[in-house]
Amino acid sequence: MTERTTPTPSTTHLVLIPSYNPGAGVLETVRQARAQWTPVWVVVDGSTDGTDKSLLAIAQDDPGLKVIVLPVNQGKGAAVLEGISLAAQAGFTHALTMDSDGQHPADLIPTFMAASQRDAGTMVLGKPVFGPEAPALRVNGRKVSNGWANLETLWMGVGDSLYGFRVYPIAPLILVMRGNRFMRRFDFDPEAVVRLCWAGVRPVNIDAPVRYLSAEEGGVSHFKYLRDNTLLTWMHTRLFLGFVVRLPLLIWRRLSAPGR
Repeated sequence: MTERTTPTPSTTHLVLIPSYNPGAGVLETVRQARAQWTPVWVVVDGSTDGTDKSLLAIAQDDPGLKVIVLPVNQGKGAAVLEGISLAAQAGFTHALTMDSDGQHPADLIPTFMAASQRDAGTMVLGKPVFGPEAPALRVNGRKVSNGWANLETLWMGVGDSLYGFRVYPIAPLILVMRGNRFMRRFDFDPEAVVRLCWAGVRPVNIDAPVRYLSAEEGGVSHFKYLRDNTLLTWMHTRLFLGFVVRLPLLIWRRLSAPGR
């Protein structure tokens, strides 16, 4: 019988999973992540589905798993900020974020971490490869957000602004998030990319599959079409205004970049 190997613990990079009412699927997501990386931290964002108790029970027997439970739901960005703040205090420098619902490819965690370790000053962004089950409305709708994000960063190379499977350098992300009161909910992923680009953090893109699970497969979606698209519209409005203010700096960076 082959003995199961445990990944060597990293002292710089951790996997961070924000989780809100994902159902039992989060247990499989955590299992897959733990098979690829140590440590894995889960931030339970005020879940009411009982998954906090299940995760805490698993963590009691797994020193590579840490579970942080927030008393009330605050939003994905707020959960990530809580996690990276505690991670920074513990000495970690980078965090790979992934969704708790099984959409993201845990088997690519080592690939993304290796890319980050090769160039620690970058953010490593997943560029989604969609399967035939992906809703056309969601696939086509993200093209609008991606177009705005690339304009707002003067085409620094953001492959996808919405895909949450990515590695962030913790220090600049904390600085960006504490510098404004936004980025706390569904607007976190695209705004983090734009503001980190403004801060001089270069994006690196790696293709990664994304799964849209049906309800029968345990898929859970908290996306509200009107609410969240209104949030994204307001986000890009204020980001565009910020882009106009920063345009001279962004142009100077592009012209002075190596190789130009």
